[in-house]
Amino acid sequence: MNMKLGLNAYGKNAVNLSKIIRHANHHEFRQISVNVQLEGDFETAYTLGDNTKILPTDTQKNTVYALAKQHFTGTIEEFGLQLAHHFFSRNPQVSKVKIEITEHGWQRMAFDEQAHQHAFTGGGAEKRTTVVTQTAGGATVSSGLKDLLILKTTDSAFENYIKDEYTVLKETSDRILATQCEAVWDYTATDLDFEATYQKIRTTLLRTFAFHKSLSVQQTLFAIGEQILRENDVVREIRLIMPNKHHIPFNLEQFGLDNNNEIFIATDEPFGYITGTVSR
Repeated sequence: MNMKLGLNAYGKNAVNLSKIIRHANHHEFRQISVNVQLEGDFETAYTLGDNTKILPTDTQKNTVYALAKQHFTGTIEEFGLQLAHHFFSRNPQVSKVKIEITEHGWQRMAFDEQAHQHAFTGGGAEKRTTVVTQTAGGATVSSGLKDLLILKTTDSAFENYIKDEYTVLKETSDRILATQCEAVWDYTATDLDFEATYQKIRTTLLRTFAFHKSLSVQQTLFAIGEQILRENDVVREIRLIMPNKHHIPFNLEQFGLDNNNEIFIATDEPFGYITGTVSR
């Protein structure tokens, strides 16, 4: 029986990197994790154990650190483009390079309305992400965020859903809406002001969530995606994941007390898992 190798790739994951960028009067502290993935003419490495076309994953790791010294001075998108071009241009056996970068946020401490020069606080769970893909046809960039925990205490409802013999959930016209949002959007170009565009998209996401009169998580998800596309011509498509982080009203009636949407039980699991893609 003849066998053949199907789709394959290899690379180095979780290259964790911290960098201090020293300015004249303050420091920046940047912390990222980089994944490198290479696709190409590697069949003989799998079928014959021939490593002559293999760039060691340890070399890939070292390259990330070395290039970070000169090239990681701006956005993760710009650094990803540098890494992808480096690996693609130096390895003719490679047909596709995929660089994934996740950034953990740090902010300078401030005292008496003055930012400290070199002391920082962590940015919580939220992370900024990008994926840069390089082929012979050029580079593409998708960016996003994940683990953005957002909540509003009203302007959210859930009514008129299917009810069967197993339905005990009560309809509500006023509830807490909370989610740990993940968003990924595809850019139409690579020569952008990635920092300004990212901040604009993030602000639009937050503003839409805050002011949208939500009839369901699904409706709010679409409203966010629609508004981001409307305000950003450089975004072709956006994919959103918005798990419903339930806050269930606690039964105070058993103690002779009314619960006017004041006391809730926050539950981690199980949770509703809502996803959607909004395209032009």
